[in-house]
Amino acid sequence: MTASRAVPAPHASSLDLGGRTALVTGAAGGIGRACALRLAAAGAKVRAVDRDAAGLESLAEAARGLGGAVEPHVLDLTDLDAAELAAAGTDVLVNNAGLQLVRPIEEFPPDVFHTVLTVMLEAPFRLIRGALPHMYGQGWGRIVNVSSVHGLRASAYKSAYVAAKHGLEGLSKTAALEGASHGVTSNCVNPGYVRTPLVEKQIADQARAHGIPEERVLSEVMLQDSAVKRLIEPEEVAEAVAYLCGPQASFVTGTSLVLDGGWTAH
Repeated sequence: MTASRAVPAPHASSLDLGGRTALVTGAAGGIGRACALRLAAAGAKVRAVDRDAAGLESLAEAARGLGGAVEPHVLDLTDLDAAELAAAGTDVLVNNAGLQLVRPIEEFPPDVFHTVLTVMLEAPFRLIRGALPHMYGQGWGRIVNVSSVHGLRASAYKSAYVAAKHGLEGLSKTAALEGASHGVTSNCVNPGYVRTPLVEKQIADQARAHGIPEERVLSEVMLQDSAVKRLIEPEEVAEAVAYLCGPQASFVTGTSLVLDGGWTAH
């Protein structure tokens, strides 16, 4: 990819999550890794969930280097009962884990569609369900669902991903309405294309689906509708997540914080 790289902002000093436990799914890389490090830097004890054991160990080592605390938790989110149990005692929940396959609907494997919705919609429901009793009991909690511009807009060839993200938006709003009287907020963060392995891996699929060379995918597909012609960095998304966990965002709930470079301004 040749898009210019933004310099991530330094960690803000206003967020203090000392004494709080945060759970971040898909934490071994990309947005999840950046969120885990950001929340650990704010003083939270981070429960990092992913299937990638080596990636989690690397994350924990990086957090220790920054003086933070990350507890690796190897878990496949298709094990929904285990996911719900993992969320018990959580003060901050960041539903981030995701997967992607780019195919026309008539060629989309039904088993993959099922897996995408399980990991990206049903697992967040079970994680929220597991976290809420503790949050309600203490009268405070933060749920941040890493959605996407695709939670607000559709793109061709991404039926499972778009369906899951649209569903996540509705789940997040429902959690916000139910949690408001208990001091719990629930919001979505909606980035455009982020510089992550998930995006890197879909270039070949995008090229095949659109019938264009791979080198044209970034400009002609991924960034076509973005006014800002670059990928957003994981650290930028993590700062938005951190903002929603802070005291200044206590009145922000049931909404979507859009980081799409102007995509939805059309």
